[in-house]
Parts: sequence; C-alpha cells; structure tokens
Amino acid sequence: MTLPARVSSTRGEHVVEQVFWATSRVRHLGPVVVVAIAVAEALLWLVARPAGEDTASYVGQLAGAEAVLLLALAIVLVSTLPWVDVYFDGIDKAAVWHRRLAIAGIVLVLPHILMSHGDGGSPGWAGPAGVVATVGLVALVVWAILPRWRSVVPAPGRRLVEAVHEWPSVRWLSRLIGDYEIWRDLHRTTGLFLAIGFAHGLVDATAFPDAPVLRWTYVVTTAIGLAFYFYRELLARRGHGLRDYQVREVHEVGEGLTEIVLRPLGKPFFYAPGQFAMLHLESKDGWHRHPFTLASSPAEPDVRVTVKALGDYTSHLQDTVRPGMPAVLSGPHGGFTHAKGSTEHQIWVAGGVGVTPFLSWLRSLDHHRPPGRVDFFYSVPGEAPYEAEITEITERHPQVRLHVVRTREAGRLTVESALRAAEADPAELSVFMCGPEAMVTSLQQGFREAGVAQRRIFREYFDWR
Repeated sequence: MTLPARVSSTRGEHVVEQVFWATSRVRHLGPVVVVAIAVAEALLWLVARPAGEDTASYVGQLAGAEAVLLLALAIVLVSTLPWVDVYFDGIDKAAVWHRRLAIAGIVLVLPHILMSHGDGGSPGWAGPAGVVATVGLVALVVWAILPRWRSVVPAPGRRLVEAVHEWPSVRWLSRLIGDYEIWRDLHRTTGLFLAIGFAHGLVDATAFPDAPVLRWTYVVTTAIGLAFYFYRELLARRGHGLRDYQVREVHEVGEGLTEIVLRPLGKPFFYAPGQFAMLHLESKDGWHRHPFTLASSPAEPDVRVTVKALGDYTSHLQDTVRPGMPAVLSGPHGGFTHAKGSTEHQIWVAGGVGVTPFLSWLRSLDHHRPPGRVDFFYSVPGEAPYEAEITEITERHPQVRLHVVRTREAGRLTVESALRAAEADPAELSVFMCGPEAMVTSLQQGFREAGVAQRRIFREYFDWR
C-alpha cells in the first residue's frame, strides 16, 4: 500500500495509522480482481465460440488471448500509480504479482504455438511478428527469473548449477545478467514486444471475424495495458512526487554498505517510516535510477539511504557520487509499517541491509510508536552497522529490546531462538521481516509452523526485479 504520508512531527503516528486503516480493507483486493478478469475472459471465449471453429485451434487461440491479457495486466501493476498499488498492499507486492502474471502469460504462449493455426488469409508479416514477440518476451521473463534461480531449481540440482557458475564465461555472463542498469533498460521494451504480439493476434485469430465481442475484448484489454505502459515510460518520470535534492554526504557505514545523505533544494519529500523511493543520482558517468528504502525519519530535514554494493554502479558509489552532486527523489512507494500489527507484542527481524526500513522506524519512534512491546532481532555476520545508534535509541525507548545476532559466532537466527529470547506467545505476535530472500522465506515458514497467524506475518520485498 502506498501511503500518501505527508507526516510531520506534530501529527505523528496517528496520520500513518489512520491512512493504513482507511485502506486496509482493500489491500488484498487486487489479486482477486486480476484472477477474476482472467477467468471472465476464458468464460467469454467459451460462451462466444463461433460455429465451425476447430476445437484444438480455438483452445490455442484462447491461450494466446489469455497470454496477452496477463502480460497487459502485468504492465498495469508496475505503472507506479499509487491507486493501483493500494489494492496490492504496496508496490513491492504488486511487483510480485507482476512477475507471476508475466510467467503465467509466457507459459500460455506454448499451447498457443502448438495448437493454434490461422486460415491462411493473414498478412505475411503476422507470422514473423508472432516470433519476434515470443522471443523478446520469453527472453525478458527468463532474464528476470535467473537472479532467483535458487528458488526455482530443486535442491539436488543447485550444486551442479553452482559448479557451472564457477566457469569464467558463466561468471562473466552472470555479472552481465545481474547488472540492474542493463536489465532495467532492456526490461522497458516489454510493452513494445506486447504491442507486436497484440498486432499478430489481431490479424491472425480466425475467431475474431465471426465473434466481434472477442475481438473488441482483446483490443480494449490490451489497449489498457499499453496505455499504462506508455504512461509509465513517457509521463510517470515527469511527476509522482519528484523532488530536487543535493548530495550532502557519502560515507561507508559497514562492509559493502554506503550511506548517502541528501538535503532538499526546495519542497521536501514527504513519506512514512519504512517506505522506499526511486532515487535518481547524477554521478561522474551520468544519471542512474534505483529503488532504495529511506532509512531516515520523516521528521529529519535530510533524507538518508543505505546502499549495499551489489552491481558495478553500487560497488563504486564513493568513487562516482560526491557531495554537491544533484539528485531527484520520486515516490514514495511501499506500505511496510508496524501499524499493520494487530497485537501488543511485535517481533522485528532484519538481515544485513534489510535493517534500513527498521532504521526509519527506530529513528521515528518519538512520533510513530508501535502499540506495545517490540523485540528487534538484527542478524549480521560480524560487525553490525548502526549498532551504536540503534542501541542508543532502544535505551531511550525501553519498549524496544535489541537482540544482535552475530551469525559467525552464534549461528543463524532461528524461530525457536527468537521466540525464546522474546518470551513470546506465537498466537499473540505480529512479525515484520526484511532481509535476504532465503533467510526471510525460511523464517516466514518457521513462524507459521510455530503458530503465528499468516495474516500477522509481514515482509518487505526489496528486490524489485
């Protein structure tokens, strides 16, 4: 849920909680609507089937129409419009559904290719257009999945993949695929490939001449998706909360972690604790755009972000970004807020750079207090960035207890150790987590098995790809 959080130190936590509860009833409506639209189109195709249509070919054409619909819906979900995000509980959750719809759409392309056939009266460009659209869309979806290969490949096959990954050529390709800038620029062509695929289907489908309702449904739904695509590419970058800033400080806060402090040049950027924004930074080699969680408190005059060295750009921030350089913030996005907790006792779990939304929460405790007791588990290999500051904050706010888990000494954080240290009853807990995917997924399952209700487990999806 994207909160329009124009929060000041005088209004405090009540604004965030009021906005949250005003939209909490619709924050899971988006997935239901998406599934309903897909089912409705399938039923329409079954009811409006023209007489004489070959069954296998018609099913293949239905699969193609559903594929285009799902890909169009996937584009709508990442349009960055706040009124879209609110129905998916935030843009991070909308991005998860974006990936699911895109993968489902690509899967449906296979039966379309195998089963459907035209009547021979299509223009000569229709076939090649279908090939171009399919190859382009499949390549983009596979590229988006590859960085998450561990969640896709079964456990027995992971060692083989890791062994192949050590080959020099594969390591080079892995760095190329993992580069966020390259991926983002090429991923922006998704709408163009969808438009090509749409044109292929419009002239090649044999069902459309005898069933205008199918043709117009196909045209309208795809046109909506493409309209959102062109909005995002041509208009969204010019609005949606753009604020001018200047880099004030750039310094290392831990191994592989850099903090950037930004000062406003005009009207400040309003956000709620725990939200993230798109940061546009001008460095020595040009402008770069990345999503980063805002680690500062909304009450602070400056905005702070903490960046982990992952790609070529983020690994050399201290060399490429200097004080005085211009920056632009757009957003805010996300709805990771402890106001969602419905119990008096909360557990917060941060892993590595996943501490950033909790930093914002902690720095905002004077104005945004959780309802009761909090046990904050901060999992790090060794030195814990911001540990001194977090300790000082928790000493001023005794309702928050800090547990630093140094995994090299004490091993990984487990659900059992967290519940024991927190002296918590799982049935009376709300849990909030942000960190590496494997860690958060494992803990999420563990908390469910221990008795924490699924509706009380919240996680931040900071990998937006």
